[in-house]
This record gives sequence, C-alpha cells and structure tokens, in this order.
Amino acid sequence: MMGMIEAEFSSPPVVVAAELWRRSLVWGWATAVALLFILAWHYTRGFFFVFLSRRLGRSSTNSPLSPPSDPQFRVSEIVSEDDLKFLLDNLEEKPDEAEKWEMVTERSNNTVYYTAKCCKPKEGPLKYLSVTLFENCSPELLRDFYMDNDYRKLWDKTVTAFEQLEVDRSNGTEIGRMIKKFPLLTAREYVLAWRLWEGSDGSFYCFTKECEHSSAPRQRKFVRVEYFRSGWRIRKVPGQNASEIRMFHQEDAGLNVDMAKLAFSKGIWSYVCKMDSALRKYSTTRHLRQGSAVDALSLIQKVPPGLDTKNSNNGAQISASPSLREGRRSTEEVRKPKKLLRKPSRKVLANSVILLGGVLCLTRGNPALGATMAYILTKLSKRGGSSTPGLGQTNG
Repeated sequence: MMGMIEAEFSSPPVVVAAELWRRSLVWGWATAVALLFILAWHYTRGFFFVFLSRRLGRSSTNSPLSPPSDPQFRVSEIVSEDDLKFLLDNLEEKPDEAEKWEMVTERSNNTVYYTAKCCKPKEGPLKYLSVTLFENCSPELLRDFYMDNDYRKLWDKTVTAFEQLEVDRSNGTEIGRMIKKFPLLTAREYVLAWRLWEGSDGSFYCFTKECEHSSAPRQRKFVRVEYFRSGWRIRKVPGQNASEIRMFHQEDAGLNVDMAKLAFSKGIWSYVCKMDSALRKYSTTRHLRQGSAVDALSLIQKVPPGLDTKNSNNGAQISASPSLREGRRSTEEVRKPKKLLRKPSRKVLANSVILLGGVLCLTRGNPALGATMAYILTKLSKRGGSSTPGLGQTNG
C-alpha cells in the first residue's frame, strides 16, 4: 500500500489526474450497479421467497422423511364429530349464566310459524337460535330443500353465485363458495364446509363452518367472512303433518352488531315467507335434482351412537314448541290493531329515515355513528311496538 502511494506522488500530474478519473469512473459504475441490484432485490424478493417456498414444499412432499400429502384426508377433518357435539349443545340450550337470551321476533301465518332469539356471548359475534315449523311438509322434503344450493339461487336474491369446490367421499364433507349481496354493502364471500348426519329417530343434522380452499383465493372486490358457525336439526312434529327446523347461527360478516341485529329483526319474517313459498314450489321439482350430483346429501352419515343416545332424550322439545295453529291465533290477535293504520305515520317515516342514515354511515366507515342510529331506531320501535308485532321485544 505504501509503495502505491509513493508511485502516485512521483508520477507526472497529468498521469495522476487521468488515473484518478479512471478509478472514480469505475467506482461510480460499481456503485450504480450495486444500487440497481439492491433495488431489484427489494422489489423481487417477495416473488423469490414464494418461488423458494413452493420448491421447498414440493421437495418436502417428495422427501421420504415427510408423510405424503393427502388433501382428502385434510378435508375430512374440517367438520368433525366434535362440531356435531357443539351443535347439539347449542340446540339443546345448555344453561350458561353468562348468556342472556332475548326474544327477537315471533310470527306465523297459515303454513309457517317462526320464532327467534339472540344473545351476546363473552367472545365472538351474536348467537341466534330460531325455530321454524312448516305445515304439510315432511322432514325429507325440508332437508332436501335446505341442502339444494342451486335451487336457492332461484329464490334467494341475496345469493348471486354458488359453486361446489370439493367433496370428501369418505365422510360426506362438502366445500363450497357462495357470494351474497346486500343493499348498500360490499358483497360478502363465504367459503364453507358442511356435513350431514341422520339420527336413529329419523331426524337430520347439518353443521357448517368457514374454511380455506385453494380453488377460492381471496379477492379484493369481496369481503371474506372470517367466522361462520351454523347448524340445524330437522325432525317431524309429533301429532301433526308438519316438520320443525331448529337452527343455531353465529356469523361475523364485518357488520356493526347493532345494525346487523336491527336488520335481522326487521327483515327476517319477509325472508321466511319467501322461503316458505319457495318450499311449496320445490316439492313439485324435487325429483329433478335427486341423484344428479355427489354432495353431502348423497353421502349422509349416521349420528355416532354416543351422541345419538344423548340426543334421543331430548324428544320432548318439539311437543313443547307452540303449534302452527296456536301461533297463528296469537299472532292474529296481535295483528288486528295494525289494520287501522291506513297510511304510514310520521313516526314510521322518521324511523325509516334514521335506518337509512345508519346504514349509510356504516357503509362509509363510521360504525360508531351507525350503532348510534341503530340504538335510536330500536328505542323508537319499542315505543311504537303495538304497530309492529313481534318486534317490540327487541332491546337496544
């Protein structure tokens, strides 16, 4: 190093300047190349890691040290018998001092009776428990109707798309993707897995939960529902030509809790009436879909003996439920004063404006104001509960 310094000072000035310029040029290009390399690495490292993880995944799959990949085995584990036990516990309403249930609505007409209540658990979204009785309907017909997602697209206008993604033939677990559109809200995307069981007493059970699937990557134009737990039991009503479906539902669709609860209480009866009408039409076209595809219905499983014995002791719950005739009579008595209202009152118009304002605030990213609107509207509904049967018991 010292010899190089002495040689530079002993050279002519012109040679020294030329040498310094040449070295600065070389170092400048080297710096530029290094900066370009750093920038390129910064922007492409994500793709590199994805490519590397895929390569490592393939190599680990083929490695004798790791077990072979079996997608069907994983699908069969999504909905298990533990989920069925969870469903039975919720349908039987096991006492929980921390959960306080409140009535949401109770309505009926000549062919259907419906009641629903909800509670707010310590963790998770609202829980709903509903009972619907359909007159002149067999459990098998009601089961097929609820399991027919293709037919649902014809009568349920909130469902804009549905596709079956996978079926596990070993235990009947089915995976599907559904898109639902609600007014003034971004469309919700559901990727769900469900499984069907049959009890020894002729009852049917279905449990559904959220899952992920490689055929349904996330898309920005939809809001993916992250939490979904829902299930039902269908059985014949003793002594009547009717069937009952008791449903448990818990879902987090990214909505304000108070607004979602209010929208449910205001719109659920109209939805049930539309569903009842679709059920009556379905009975004439039911034969067209039977045996047309492999799905959870065609691969129905038996309820495990332990759970089936446990649930058979609960047979008195149906007879304790109010019949269609009793529910219709009580509802008609409450509904009579409503016939005197020939035109909407100012209070009803004000409630509608507040509801619309709450929804608009919610969709514009202001859930706190939306919740306030829902609270005010609920209080107004309680004051005018005599004109709205079945909704006056809803608390804010």
